[in-house]
Amino acid sequence: MNRPAGGGGNPDGGREKDGADRVLEASGVGKSFWRESVLRDASLWGTEGSVTAVLGRSGAGKTTLLRIAAGVLRPDRGTVVFRGRRRDRARLPDLAREGLLYLPDRGGFFARTRPLRWYLASAARRWGEGNEADWRDLARTRGVERVVDREVRELTCGERRRAEMVVATLRGPACLLADDLYCAIAPSDAETVNRTLIDLRDRGCAIVVTGREAPGILEVADRVIWLTDGTTHDLGTPGQARGHPEFVRDCLAGSSRGQRQRG
Repeated sequence: MNRPAGGGGNPDGGREKDGADRVLEASGVGKSFWRESVLRDASLWGTEGSVTAVLGRSGAGKTTLLRIAAGVLRPDRGTVVFRGRRRDRARLPDLAREGLLYLPDRGGFFARTRPLRWYLASAARRWGEGNEADWRDLARTRGVERVVDREVRELTCGERRRAEMVVATLRGPACLLADDLYCAIAPSDAETVNRTLIDLRDRGCAIVVTGREAPGILEVADRVIWLTDGTTHDLGTPGQARGHPEFVRDCLAGSSRGQRQRG
């Protein structure tokens, strides 16, 4: 199988060719569960002012790799560097205090028994100006104003993702890790997600997103990492990734939107 080289460590000391900093980098990661190898030699990175997409089939290990990068899981081997320091044993709360925001899959960011307004008001107090107008304006622009009085467990997947985009905007993280971001949401919800990612990217946030819905992710991605057989491959830009036949068969086959060219 003719594949590009794996996406390992950066020889330029944590900087991309255009001079942007790699805010987060997990490299050479291996992880097994009950003797079953999930990751063998996997890497990802988040670059300042850029969106990195980690794509692969269901079960390829995308969630495992992202959880390791976020400090939720420890790798069996490999390194994690965040803001210039090795963090192999760091936990999510430690990284969060330094500017990392992790959005897990399946809506696990919020607990389920409080109304949405409680979370948004708390986020505004902690990271925003603290007044109600801040989060209400964002709730309106992100399309969740009408559901703020509902408990989170009553929200649809799309409504939860929209609400997470409000929190992400209030937070203004240095690095955002978002797992399976487009799963089970409508196209209108995906548009809201994409607008928020673009806004955060333009403010310098390093963004890493995973998913199976490759066409939606490629709309905003600057760089594509393909995860297959426990190993990652740096495919370059979305346009370059679309020119890789095996990646297209693995992640884009059957999607006419996936064939749309983008640089």
